[in-house]
Amino acid sequence: MATKRRALCVGINNFKNYPSAALQGCVNDANDMSAVLKNFLGFKSSDITILKDSQATKDNIMKNLKDMVAGAKAGKYEYLVFSMSSHGTQVPDVNGDEEADHADEAFCPYDLKQSGNQWDKKYIIVDDALHNLFVQLPANVLLEVYLDTCHSGTGLKGIDLLLDRKPRYLPPPSLKAFEKVENKKSRGVARLLLDKGIIHHILWAACRSDQTSSDAKIAGSWHGAFTYYFCKEIKACKNKRSREDLLNKIRNDLKAGKYSQIPQLECEATKRSAVIGRSTKEKGQP
Repeated sequence: MATKRRALCVGINNFKNYPSAALQGCVNDANDMSAVLKNFLGFKSSDITILKDSQATKDNIMKNLKDMVAGAKAGKYEYLVFSMSSHGTQVPDVNGDEEADHADEAFCPYDLKQSGNQWDKKYIIVDDALHNLFVQLPANVLLEVYLDTCHSGTGLKGIDLLLDRKPRYLPPPSLKAFEKVENKKSRGVARLLLDKGIIHHILWAACRSDQTSSDAKIAGSWHGAFTYYFCKEIKACKNKRSREDLLNKIRNDLKAGKYSQIPQLECEATKRSAVIGRSTKEKGQP
């Protein structure tokens, strides 16, 4: 019997209050991820919600994620997918759970705005909020997250500023806000799922925590470089390669394209050796 599935694909090119921060490939990413889910991972159109630009407010993103988690807790879903392509940013630790030399990582929704000299917490998605939501998932539910964003500008290189690519990083909104996160370590989005005992889920990140992910023009159109090559390799192998093999293929593609970002896959070893959307017990059945 096919696993009960639900997915949310988010792509934000334009930001209501920051037109100069516009990206070009994020909406394509959401569409591309949706197509891969339908064509290779056993999802139906009715299983997938796509939020683009003005649809992708903080409240709407979080409402859809909360509904997915509630459905999983009620036994409706066994496999959840969340993909997000947007700007990443950093904020000072908002709840005191981090060491003094760390900052919280955050994701930029369409309605991002600032309050005073900081990002307004009502209009930014901090990684702790996602962690606190996903920790509620039952152990028999598999969550796979794809984040084509970046959370640190420290990895920015000259090649990232070429006309055919742009970093998906939005710095804090003021000098004072920047000073509060300057020189603080980026924890890496792996903490989102793997810390505090959440070990049975899977996280794909477009780059290391000290790098930037690229919004890039590839083959004549704009995409997240990671998402483009992820979808390319899934299609090429018809989803018959393990996650580990896919990761290596994607890393090689990015290296050949002169991208400095190194995608990350965080999960248990058994899931690294399994095909996406299938457990090691399913023996090829989605």
